[in-house]
Amino acid sequence: MMPSLLSRQLALLLHNHLRLTAPGCRYVSKAATKTQMEFDYDGPSMKTQVPGPRSQELTKQLGDIQNVAAINFFCNYEESRGNYLVDVDGNRMLDVYTQISSIPIGYNHPALLKVMSNPSNLSAFINRPALGILPPENFPDKLTESLLSVAPSGMTRVQTMACGSCSNENAYKAMFIWYRNKERGYKTPSDEDLNTCMINQVGCLATTHSKAIHKLDVPSFDWPIAPFPRLQYPLEEFTRENAQEEARCLEEVEDLIVKWRQKGKPVAGIVIEPIQAEGGDNHASPAFFKSLRNIARKHGCAFHVDEVQTGGGATGKFWAHEHWGMEDPADIVSFSKKLLTGGYYYKDELQADKPYRIFNTWMGDPSKNLLLVEVLNVIRRENLLEEVTRSGKALLQGLCELQARYPNLLSRARGQGSFCAIDVCDDPTRNDIILKARNKGALLGGCGDRSIRFRPALVFKEYHVHMFLNIFNDVLAQFK
Repeated sequence: MMPSLLSRQLALLLHNHLRLTAPGCRYVSKAATKTQMEFDYDGPSMKTQVPGPRSQELTKQLGDIQNVAAINFFCNYEESRGNYLVDVDGNRMLDVYTQISSIPIGYNHPALLKVMSNPSNLSAFINRPALGILPPENFPDKLTESLLSVAPSGMTRVQTMACGSCSNENAYKAMFIWYRNKERGYKTPSDEDLNTCMINQVGCLATTHSKAIHKLDVPSFDWPIAPFPRLQYPLEEFTRENAQEEARCLEEVEDLIVKWRQKGKPVAGIVIEPIQAEGGDNHASPAFFKSLRNIARKHGCAFHVDEVQTGGGATGKFWAHEHWGMEDPADIVSFSKKLLTGGYYYKDELQADKPYRIFNTWMGDPSKNLLLVEVLNVIRRENLLEEVTRSGKALLQGLCELQARYPNLLSRARGQGSFCAIDVCDDPTRNDIILKARNKGALLGGCGDRSIRFRPALVFKEYHVHMFLNIFNDVLAQFK
């Protein structure tokens, strides 16, 4: 049996980095100061419709075990490379969605394979610890080298978690704990506090706005939800109208805080995404976020910036909130996706006051910190944030041109860096476009009620952009 491409590359990394050539692939040499080389395919290659027969067979097999209704197709991750995802039927697709925005430097990057081949790292991958009680010896150093090296402005503390959902859940807990301690004057909780907390209230999935199916039948907290500004794009061309919309939303935020306080349910914190992702990739101006931050201060609320999707460089800055130009942008910043692990940064005053208040078995994964160190090294060494800015500009410009060419189909092109989106005339057409693009070799994702979102890896270059735009144009032409 022939060894897989992944196995071969691991072997090569262990033997003086000899070059590998394979059909349809290429090395692209970097400048002398850069030690890594990009290993990427030279374009999509489609053999079947997607899902193909092998994917359909595996879906049926897995369907006897679990719910498979959401599965798109099965993947061959060993053969996937750089910006290209390969499926089990041999279809090679340009991935502009990257596992829901969570692949930072492409598939099977040599720097990450090298981490896996280092014997000194094996223990981190084999012996997963219950981090809250039994962390490994090097954990403080590895956090300093990885997550703390990219900490948001003003933050020196980080709590690791396993994924975006538990990152936000525990960030909320931290805000509630901080607020109630502040209300009690930091005194010991009363017997009533301790007894009533054991009477469970319903509530979960209260702040996700992805799809109704994610929330259907699941009870939610009764807590205030303020509208995100519904703006016109480009922002700079509609400054007056957008300022009025943002002012309306900010006024409603303050009204809600006051009304909930009058109901005896004070607002402990405000949660905001720099770009409202699942709700439709909605953007707002820096002035909006600055005003929202000031409202939180005025009313004694914690300010939580949810960077689960936007963090890690996709907007051209490592944190999307850096675009706001604020010295003190947040009290808590949650993250996951492109950071490979989950968690939240927080200010000293939001430190939990007792053990086990912020706690679960895993609380992250040390092996992900090892990989993150290398991801950050690649980002710095290859100036990937600048690359994202360039490719993102080309992508947004291309979307605007297609929008002008197909005004009956597309509208509201928008983005920061390569974190872009565009609206389609209706939901069925949006979904049809995504499927047709996939069969032509480009993977896309949807969000909101009729938006297509673009979430490429940080190694997505301008020539990848033009390759995608050609495919996208061919798909759109079918709808004339």
